[in-house]
Amino acid sequence: TGEPFKVNLNSIFEEENPEFWRSSAQNTLRSALSRKLNSNVAKNIVLFLGDGMGVTTITAARILKGQLQNRSGEETVMNMDTFPFVGLAKVYTVDFQIPDSAATATAYLCGVKTNLNTVGVSAAARNGVCRSQKGNEVTSILKWAKDAGKSVGIVTTTRVQHATPAASYAHSASRTWYSDADLPTSAVTGGCMDIASQLLRNTDIDVIIGGGRKYMTPKGFPDPEYPTDLKAQGQRKDNRNLINEWLSMKEGKVARYVWNKTDFDAVDPEKTDYLMALFEPGDLRFDVERDPSMDPSISETTEKAIRILKKNPKGFFLLVEGGRIDQGHHDSRASMALHEAVALDDAVARGLELTNEEETLTIVTADHSHAFTFNGYPFRGNSILGKSPIFAMDLLPYTTLMYGNGPGHKITNNKRPDIRNVDTTDKDYVQQAAVPLDSETHGGEDVALFARGPMAHLFQGVYEQNYIAHAMAFAACVGTNQEHCAATAEPDKTPFTSIDPGSSAPNTPFGAMTTVMLSITMSVLLH
Repeated sequence: TGEPFKVNLNSIFEEENPEFWRSSAQNTLRSALSRKLNSNVAKNIVLFLGDGMGVTTITAARILKGQLQNRSGEETVMNMDTFPFVGLAKVYTVDFQIPDSAATATAYLCGVKTNLNTVGVSAAARNGVCRSQKGNEVTSILKWAKDAGKSVGIVTTTRVQHATPAASYAHSASRTWYSDADLPTSAVTGGCMDIASQLLRNTDIDVIIGGGRKYMTPKGFPDPEYPTDLKAQGQRKDNRNLINEWLSMKEGKVARYVWNKTDFDAVDPEKTDYLMALFEPGDLRFDVERDPSMDPSISETTEKAIRILKKNPKGFFLLVEGGRIDQGHHDSRASMALHEAVALDDAVARGLELTNEEETLTIVTADHSHAFTFNGYPFRGNSILGKSPIFAMDLLPYTTLMYGNGPGHKITNNKRPDIRNVDTTDKDYVQQAAVPLDSETHGGEDVALFARGPMAHLFQGVYEQNYIAHAMAFAACVGTNQEHCAATAEPDKTPFTSIDPGSSAPNTPFGAMTTVMLSITMSVLLH
């Protein structure tokens, strides 16, 4: 009901002692000082993407995770918090100050910033204009990894044709061209292909897990899980069944298509070459509403994907998206968004358990944030979904979490709703908002990136979001920049460079000679 969680009194007494904080800080310092750079080539890359998971969402999810374990929450350590290297990515697009998931995914997967609502194309393409797409396609790190002989996969809690996964394999002037039924006449005549069709055509993806069945089957085709639901039926106008086509394309390989958890659990990773698992006609259910007997968790789907992909001796690239964090925020249902973020963090732990940090680069980041605030002066241990103990000037309470805009703006007779008797921790509670909108918007501030494993130190600092794809590719020796690969293979031929981590300039022979001369001079002067 928003009441404070029970705070451990022993913990409070401990924290009143300054030695508690000094000791804690010294432990953190020792950990930082003992950190060694991992300059290995990344055999594997696992990219965890929290859609809409801005820093406020991470902080609030951290507290929720602790409170779900009956702790006060603030001191909780998320799995992503343990990553030693952290940076900030700038998320604006070429044409907009605040981005969407399509343009941002194109940035961090393809290494090129682009325009709002477009996927897998450069900024020379125009939103919704098919003819502008031709010749402006850009490829992603998923394709670069596949071309290098690695196995590749996508796992998402949204439809697999949605903006984030789509940018890994598709090129589309509009993120909303999910199936051919979504193509405008100009796109059809212009020869543009829907995103679902490109899922089969563009890159040979080993593991595809998420939702989106209705974009793969003919119009009117009954859904296996909801056969009487007209909205769940197939939508394709071209009468193609892309699921059957996908299976036929894998002749000679062990390929499995599943749509429920029973069949999913029966898939043996050791004996499976390809897996397509589509658990819903559209997006998957929110984790708190998920039927565990029908749909696996994001931790379970992540595990299955890694177990299949890791059989490749050349390694793998896996994109794991917690896509419904974003949708919870758009609905201004903070509880839904935060539970999705906690579920993604659990998947991060599963990923770390199944991989070796010496050879696997693991990254956790977001595409953008939301107009989401963490405010007031709540007491320590106050429910993160609760209310501030201090009322506002209108003598009414307000929640700790609110939105700058969205469907939660409800003013009647110039008054906000009185929520004193409202359970604001309910999963369906809609947080109040300052500006009325049907759907809350994204935020434009930098997003955090957490990295561990080979070359994780490349992700420190503040950088453009498109840098992420290039740094991942460099770490794994995929794509055009093979310098890291050559340097690792032939260490004796690596140019002598300054060991000063703050300098990007090579130590030239003249510079080296100058350094030696200065050292000799100083030695003479000091003795």
